[in-house]
Amino acid sequence: MPDSPLFTAAAIAVIVLAVAVVVGVGLKVIRSFRDLGTDAERATYNTLHAASRAGQHLRGGLHAAGAAKASRQLRMLLGCDALAITDTDSVLAWDGVAEELRPSLMRLASDVLATGRTAVVPHAGPPAPAKSEHGHHEFSAVIAPIRAGSKVVGSVAALAPAAGAGLVRATSEVADWIAAQLELAELEASRTLLMEAEVRALRAQISPHFIYNSLNAIASFINTDPARARELVVEFADFTRYSFRRHGDFTTVAEELRCIDRYLLLERARFGERVQVSLRIAPEVLSTVIPFLSLQPLVENAVRHGLEAKEGPGHITICANDSGAFAEVTIEDDGVGMDPEHLRSVLAGHTDGEHVGLRNVDARLRQVYGDEHGLVIETAPGEGTLITMRVPKSQPGHDA
Repeated sequence: MPDSPLFTAAAIAVIVLAVAVVVGVGLKVIRSFRDLGTDAERATYNTLHAASRAGQHLRGGLHAAGAAKASRQLRMLLGCDALAITDTDSVLAWDGVAEELRPSLMRLASDVLATGRTAVVPHAGPPAPAKSEHGHHEFSAVIAPIRAGSKVVGSVAALAPAAGAGLVRATSEVADWIAAQLELAELEASRTLLMEAEVRALRAQISPHFIYNSLNAIASFINTDPARARELVVEFADFTRYSFRRHGDFTTVAEELRCIDRYLLLERARFGERVQVSLRIAPEVLSTVIPFLSLQPLVENAVRHGLEAKEGPGHITICANDSGAFAEVTIEDDGVGMDPEHLRSVLAGHTDGEHVGLRNVDARLRQVYGDEHGLVIETAPGEGTLITMRVPKSQPGHDA
C-alpha cells in the first residue's frame, strides 16, 4: 500500500541517500576548489603567470612587436584602463581604452625620458568621447622611465581615472621589471656575440697553422702523385667550407666527425703512418646537437700537442657513446701529455698562445650547458691525454 509505514520508511531512506550523495559531491567539489589554493595563492599565480608571459615577448629587446604582445599582460598586472610602452622616439604599444590620447603621449613622456623620474599627469588629455569601463570621461597618467644602466631607453604609461600612490609604485615596479628583461635580452645577445667571437678565434687558429701545412702537403704530391693531390684539394676545400661556414652556432656529432675525417686525411698526408686513428661511434648519438667546431679542435690538439712532438707513431682513439640522457665523446692520444697544473692555467686563461682550442671549447660548453658540462681532461707528462665531453641528447632550443 502506498501509505504503509514500510513504504514511507523506504522513501525516507532514498531521500536521505540522495541528500548524502549530493552533500558528498558538493564536498568533493569544494575540496577540489580548495586544492587550487587560497585567493591570495591564486592571485600570486596569476601575477607570476602574466609576468612570465610578458617576459617572453621582451627577451628580444624593446621593439614594437614584443611590446605589443607584452602590454596586455602588463595592463592586467596593473589593473589600469590603458597601458602604453614607448622607446625614446615613439609609442611602441598601446593596450586598452582612450587610444585617442596616443598621439600626445610622447609629449607627456618627454620630461620622464629626459630626467629619468616618474611623473603623474592628472589630466592626460581631452575627455574621451565614450566613457571608460569604470564610467569616467577623463584619465590621469602615471609615466615611469625604463632604464638600461644609467640611460633611459623608454617609458611605461598607465592610464586610470585616478592615479593613487599604489598605481604610481606599481607602474615604477613594472618599468624596472621591463628594464630587467631588457638586460637579460642584452646579456643573451652578448653571450651569442661572445660565442661567435670564440668560433672566429678558432677559425683564425685553423687558418695560419693548418692551412699552410696542408697546402705544403698537397704541393708535395703534385708531381709525384697528381691523383692524390687532386683528392687532397677536394678534401681541403670541404674542410675549409665547413670550418668557415657562416650559419648556425650548432652542428651534429655526425657533421663534426665528417670534418674530423677530412682534417685527419690532410694531416696523414703530412705525417704518413705516424698518425694512427681508431673510431668507435654509437650510431644513436650521431644526430646529437653540439656546439659548432667543438670536436675538431680537440683532435687538432691531440695531433699538434700530443703526437707531433712524439718520436715514432702515435695513436688517437675517438669514441662517441650513448650514456642515457647524454652523449659522451672521448678523444684519447698516447702522445707526450702535459703537466696538470699547466693545463689548469691554460683553461683558466692565464697562458696565452697555447692550447687555444681546448680553452675555447671548454668555455663554450660551460656557457651553453653549465659549468658541470665543461671538458674533463686527464693527462700527465709522458702519459698522453684523455678528453671527455658530455652533452645532453635532447636540446629543444638548439638547431643544427
